[in-house]
Parts: sequence; C-alpha cells; structure tokens
Amino acid sequence: MRKKIDPAIKAKAAVDALKGELTIAEIAAKYQVHPNMVTGWRRELLDNAAGIFDHAKERRAAADVKEKIDGLHKAIGEITMENDWLKKKLDLLK
Repeated sequence: MRKKIDPAIKAKAAVDALKGELTIAEIAAKYQVHPNMVTGWRRELLDNAAGIFDHAKERRAAADVKEKIDGLHKAIGEITMENDWLKKKLDLLK
C-alpha cells in the first residue's frame, strides 16, 4: 500500500530543495521519502509557481460557483422527493 504524503510536507520538502542548503538525499531522509520524490516535487513547484499567483481569484470564484451548484442540486433533489411523495398521497386519495 502506498504511503499518502500530506501536501504541506511536499511543499516544505520542495522549498528545502530550492533553498539548496541541504542535499536532496538529506531532505529525503529528513522527510522519510525517496530522493526522486523530492526532485519531482521541486520540479512541480518550479513549473506551477506562477500559477499560484495568477489564478487565486479564479479558484475562489470557481469554488463559490461549485458551492452554489451543489446547493441547487440539493434543493432539486429535495423538491423531487417531495413531489414524488405528494403524487403517492394523491393516488391514495383517489
């Protein structure tokens, strides 16, 4: 079974790798991961660093829209269940 590593730990290891104060092997030992993982996290941080600052507003707006959509789906489900219940009760009264 694979070990799940917290994103905060990945970020710390990647920043440590960027600083260059420790070797990749030392960072890997510090966080108890394989050195290739540290190298990959560092590369991913470098590749995606600009996106962190460019899309912050868009991510927040997208999260708000997703939250609204989820609320609307919930309301639709409740209304559908209520309509089905009312139809059954109407059939019983006929």
